[in-house]
Amino acid sequence: MRIIYRFTSKHHFPFPRGPFTTTLQTRFRKPADTAQTRIETRTRDPKLDLIAFHHRRLALVLSLYNLVSTKKRGLFVSLQLLSRWAPHAGVDTLTAGEFLRKYPHVFEVFTHPVRKNSCCKFTSNFVKLLELEDEIVCNMEDVSVIKMRKILSMSVNGRVHLHAIRLMRRELGLPENFRDLIIRKHSEIFRMIDCEIVELVDWNDNEGTLSYLAEVEKWREREYKDKWLSEFEVKYAFPINFPTGFKIVAGFKEKLRNWQRVSYVKPYERVEKVRVRSCGGVDRYEKRAVGIIHELLCLTVEKMVEVERLAHFRKDLGIEVNLRELLLKHPGIFYISTRGNAQMVFLREAYVGGCLVEPNAIYDVRRKMLELMLLGHRNTRELREQEEAEIERKYANSENGEAIKNGDFVIPILES
Repeated sequence: MRIIYRFTSKHHFPFPRGPFTTTLQTRFRKPADTAQTRIETRTRDPKLDLIAFHHRRLALVLSLYNLVSTKKRGLFVSLQLLSRWAPHAGVDTLTAGEFLRKYPHVFEVFTHPVRKNSCCKFTSNFVKLLELEDEIVCNMEDVSVIKMRKILSMSVNGRVHLHAIRLMRRELGLPENFRDLIIRKHSEIFRMIDCEIVELVDWNDNEGTLSYLAEVEKWREREYKDKWLSEFEVKYAFPINFPTGFKIVAGFKEKLRNWQRVSYVKPYERVEKVRVRSCGGVDRYEKRAVGIIHELLCLTVEKMVEVERLAHFRKDLGIEVNLRELLLKHPGIFYISTRGNAQMVFLREAYVGGCLVEPNAIYDVRRKMLELMLLGHRNTRELREQEEAEIERKYANSENGEAIKNGDFVIPILES
């Protein structure tokens, strides 16, 4: 009885799978090494994650502005109608009312003078920043032409689909109607083959496409002159900046040093066919893809873009690889953030301390938009004073007999 109790007792059971399975061999399953597991186990950068989260919030506000701006009666909308539009703009986690109350420096809630329902509109400060951004983008026409020409020069046959550029229009700093303002206006540079395909006119001329140098070449020249490094070490190298807490395993530095020395076809150099099956062909092919993505991120305003939008250039630029695995394979050059329900890829060398190293005019305006959003409920007294001053100015204009627009003439009639 003691022997039977020893085998059947739960507390003193020596065989977890029974006494008759002790001789069976248990197989060890190797842990999966996929892009999803690499994202989950990667070393995070909290500052870049915070930038991605704020960028997602700003994108939601801008999508709401695009919906409201389509109204013909003015830049205001009722909260009831906005609650229907909010899911189409991407506001799923919060209701429309909670989203508006969270950013009082961006949205202004008021009562309609006739219908007596709650309506909202964008504050004058936010609208001025949007108009300033559009003005800066329109004034940078020459820069936009150079960006378009560089993208076409990196392509396989000098052609790029317009839908890929349209998805990255705001990241590249292009105007909204770039097809008319850039492509059709500069017909001596660009040519429309189809409704959705643009071609470089001087693609057959080698001088037109080989005149550009990648942005990484400037860093290589500085490293060669300042640090007195050899040309063999710098000619095909990329700047490497690992995040804080990155674990370097044994043999990683040697592999990285060998990869930095691997030669590759640079983004603006033409190549008829990349031999992947040759000795080191896979590394050269992947390094060319890294160079093209690096140059494409350098052309953006904030040096970041969504991975899904970047994937639309795979066929045109000849980088038909798994982009997410390629970006995760080089954590010292790129960083993928999953904050904000979207995967954003950052260029690590362009950010220091959560700020852009070389800011530009468009970046400064968008930074001010983010500052208005991050103010939250702070400095709301200034908003009240501005509203009171604006109301007094309108009443003064009405007493002087000046014209009042946007339906404000109803207010003195109702008060009388």
